[in-house]
Amino acid sequence: MASQIMNTAMNNTGRGLAKAGSIQSRAYVTFLAGNGDYVKGVVGLAKGLRKVGTAYPLVVAVLPDVPAEHRRLLVEQGCIVREIEPVYPPENQTNFAMAYYVINYSKLRIWEFVEYSKMIYLDGDIQVYENIDHLFDLPEKHFYAVMDCFCEKTWNHTPQYKIGYCQQCQDKVKWPKQLGPKPPLYFNAGMFVFEPSLPTYHDLLSTLKITPPTPFAEQDFLNMFFKDIYKPIPNVYNLVLAMLWRHPENVKLNKVKVVHYCAAGSKPWRYTGEEQNMDREDIKFLVKKWWDVYNDESLDYKANTAAEAKDERLTPGALLKATAKFVAAPSAA
Repeated sequence: MASQIMNTAMNNTGRGLAKAGSIQSRAYVTFLAGNGDYVKGVVGLAKGLRKVGTAYPLVVAVLPDVPAEHRRLLVEQGCIVREIEPVYPPENQTNFAMAYYVINYSKLRIWEFVEYSKMIYLDGDIQVYENIDHLFDLPEKHFYAVMDCFCEKTWNHTPQYKIGYCQQCQDKVKWPKQLGPKPPLYFNAGMFVFEPSLPTYHDLLSTLKITPPTPFAEQDFLNMFFKDIYKPIPNVYNLVLAMLWRHPENVKLNKVKVVHYCAAGSKPWRYTGEEQNMDREDIKFLVKKWWDVYNDESLDYKANTAAEAKDERLTPGALLKATAKFVAAPSAA
């Protein structure tokens, strides 16, 4: 009897995945590790995407150390939860800009999600305030992301920071000829548009094995790997908060669609206003805006609606069973 139930479940799962692959060939994706409070960010992101009326699901790539309770919260918010194994860079003495950056190499696993033809990656400390589904229609064979800023102290190991050069204002400080060719455009890896691909996935992992880690971890690595196909998109699709005080002339806050709460002290669920720049009115406004979405119970996922029953879509629980994938991770060390 038990085997019969298992076979029935597997058959239903197969049908569900086939339907997801044929109809929902696009998706948003984020990444979650550990048992900390970052799950609040992902819940907020799920509700934000629902508020703006996205047509596509949110896939959450979780490491094995994400507890069952947090996975349940995500499924209850309509997320598709996919377990992945960690990816580690080669061992060396690199001092990462932030110690926790090392775990972010695990984001490379999302290139294995080939049931989707195109995905938009969003960090868990991002919120979407206007629909950005149109980014899925960008031409293929490119990697799309927003240019980063070199002006914060976390960049003090770079020649850009030392001479005051930033790609956000290239006319302010010219790149000196004596330093060689001007650096290629560099993107922030908190948001990007990409195409999952098994050949690319394997190339990423094999390249990582022979690439020494650098301070910005997977962001530096992705910039190196995709430099020839990278295409910048406007900063309204990933407003890094430091832009508000480093390059205010480049920010039109009323036009911003995606906010990245990555500045020190800016995570809304940890916000105290005490850290540097966090007592600004625009920061307070954006933190309140995030909480307004997070606390809005009308944005909670409503399972088993009549419309879903008519479409024969999977419930969140079934989605968790249907899409959970355990991948044996080749060592990147």
